[in-house]
Amino acid sequence: TMGSSPATLKLLCPSVGECSPAAAPAAALLCLSDSLYVSEYFSQSAQKLSFYSWYGNAKLFHFRVPEDTVLLRWLLQASRGKGPECTSMEITVHFRYGAPPVINPLGTRFPANATVRASYNISITLSSAVQNTTFVNVTTPAAGDWFIAAHLPEAASRIEVKGFSTPCPYMFQADMFVLRLTDMPVLEPSVAMPQTVVSPAKPLHVKVFVPRHAARMQLELRSCVTSEQKACAVRVVLGSIMLPQSFQRILTCMGNANCSLALDSPPWEKWLQIMVESLGPANASVSVEMLASFTACRPGSTSSFLNFSSLNQSQTGPRPGGTGAAGSSTLSTGAASRNASSQRSVCVQNQPVVREDLDVVSIRYRLLNGPSVPVNSLSPTLLLLNLNTGMDSGGSLVVSLLLNKTSMNLGNATVVACVSAASPVLSLNAMQNCSTAFFQGYPLSMSTSSPEAMLIVLYPQTDDWFLSLQLICPKGQGECNAAEAKVTVFAYLTPCFNDCGPYGQCSLLRRHGYLYAGCSCKAGWGGWSCTDNTKAQSVAAQNLATLLLTLSNLMFLPAIAVAVYRYYLVEASVYTYTMFFSTFYHACDQPGVAVMCIMDYDTLQYCDFLGSVVSIWVTILCMSRVKKILKYVLFILGTLLIAMSLQLDRRGVWNMMGPCLFALVIMIAAWVYHGVKRRHCYPSSWKRWVFYLLPGITLAFIAISVYAFMETNENYYYTHSIWHVLVACSVAFLLPPRDKHKKPWAWSQKLTCRYQICQNDREELYAVT
Repeated sequence: TMGSSPATLKLLCPSVGECSPAAAPAAALLCLSDSLYVSEYFSQSAQKLSFYSWYGNAKLFHFRVPEDTVLLRWLLQASRGKGPECTSMEITVHFRYGAPPVINPLGTRFPANATVRASYNISITLSSAVQNTTFVNVTTPAAGDWFIAAHLPEAASRIEVKGFSTPCPYMFQADMFVLRLTDMPVLEPSVAMPQTVVSPAKPLHVKVFVPRHAARMQLELRSCVTSEQKACAVRVVLGSIMLPQSFQRILTCMGNANCSLALDSPPWEKWLQIMVESLGPANASVSVEMLASFTACRPGSTSSFLNFSSLNQSQTGPRPGGTGAAGSSTLSTGAASRNASSQRSVCVQNQPVVREDLDVVSIRYRLLNGPSVPVNSLSPTLLLLNLNTGMDSGGSLVVSLLLNKTSMNLGNATVVACVSAASPVLSLNAMQNCSTAFFQGYPLSMSTSSPEAMLIVLYPQTDDWFLSLQLICPKGQGECNAAEAKVTVFAYLTPCFNDCGPYGQCSLLRRHGYLYAGCSCKAGWGGWSCTDNTKAQSVAAQNLATLLLTLSNLMFLPAIAVAVYRYYLVEASVYTYTMFFSTFYHACDQPGVAVMCIMDYDTLQYCDFLGSVVSIWVTILCMSRVKKILKYVLFILGTLLIAMSLQLDRRGVWNMMGPCLFALVIMIAAWVYHGVKRRHCYPSSWKRWVFYLLPGITLAFIAISVYAFMETNENYYYTHSIWHVLVACSVAFLLPPRDKHKKPWAWSQKLTCRYQICQNDREELYAVT
């Protein structure tokens, strides 16, 4: 249920009374009938939300719900800034148990063979109110990890220059309240336990532990009587809520007759919560006798102590025919054929699996008997894939199966597989839907006509995962009794499937101590693993973008030639530096296949930004026509300060605007000084203004406008190329003319004439044209 107004815990539980006045602020003790409850509060710091373009933009919150929790309440607080840039906004919040939610706000395609189950989500709207508070209540939640992901709508394609506009801050915080039963009664297997439901407002909560290898659980209610001697009416809810899907089993018992509910493949080695509610009058209590019984599954194993010697052998790749484990496979197959009656008495054949941790969110599963496992029709072959450390849910579980067609002599037989969490599917021949008591598994099938099968589980929930395989014949199991198939199994956990492909980058994300991975796509590709090519750029478009962004820097050649011709050798060196690093930075910065990096990417980017800002700095100082010694001191000092500021914030707009404004102040002051001293406008020539300064200033303003307001992700390759051309051309126009009494290439005359021509270096005597 949801609400938008705050409410206290007593509103949720109106019959709950205080049990101890000396309760802690974050954990209050409450009494309900003869049961003791504890309310606990968990909070995490608020996070600033981002517009969504990939999974890294979603802000993740990780909570852990304790055992015996009967009520969970999320307190979701969203707020925004008060500035005029803040508008109405819709925040999407996703919930999931066991792993981060799998979301798809952009509607892109997932990779083939990937399992996708939509997450449970709600929307929070921030309109006229600056803050919004929303509550989400979950009764009988599953104990363990719970995740919340929040994000804003799809990000705009326009490239924002940092500093030109102030983005509105949207904040989100999630707090968790839980009501936990401290003395929940334990229902022992095969032992009848009488219990009393005090009233319909006070349900009864009990729990039972499901042992390992439990194939079936039977819950029976007997001797149901009411305090008013009326017909007994109770409702029994088995299991806990696990978003986005919940498989709670509900049993309604009417009258005094016994009623029961059977669960196939209940979750192994877990506490199963049972809630009994009275459907009778408000003041009537119900007495009932509860009995839980289990049917054990007798496991068989083809492993022995000698199998552990294979731990020292490398199994890094597939081996056709199972040559690396031929001995053990042959031995197990022979033993199975000699003792068929033993196989009939077991319900599952265990295959030993070793979990090998490779890196963060990276696991490989090795089969001790080799990559090939025998599969028959008498009982399922079972493999355990351990993902219960709490740090394994941030990647992708990949299960790849390959049927050895030569090992199966029945052409119409099928090998059916099922991947499930918490407990395995033990009856593949009878249950084709691949479901357990509280989990819907993922089915796979192989045959001689289609021998391969693959499954990708995105963000698998924290639990023990099982792979069950069994041979099935369409005409019945009789003809399959003597048949056996061999299936090569490769299972691993990877941060990003296929490393996000050639058009994506796998990024490791962190929320406090929890690590998870996501793909950031490039070149128009999209999707969870960057496999959606709906908006992808063609190779020709990628080559065109690279050529435009790199060759447009050649427009600096006219500026370099003008600078050298006018004897501005330092300025020409700076322009050459900028042209070189801008060319190779954009050659390395391309998202597609047309990429060439001559250095580390970060080094190229820093040098490109440094060269761009220093080029503007030296050009404006050169236009100011200050004394040479002062000009070169400002060159060096400004370059050092620019290098420092770029190291602090490379993309800040003031790293470019600051030097530009300061240099403009120096230039205007110098021009005013020259004009006052000469008693006429400086520069004095109208031709200089009309044919050089005004065109150069116009090109510079157009370039800044394109750079700051017109660039988007789609048009970047040609708008940024226009920026290169306009800036380079403006530099060629704005460079001042050489000194009137200084001939170009004067340094060559010094080498040949062997004497120095005396000249007056006082700049104020020169006429500026």
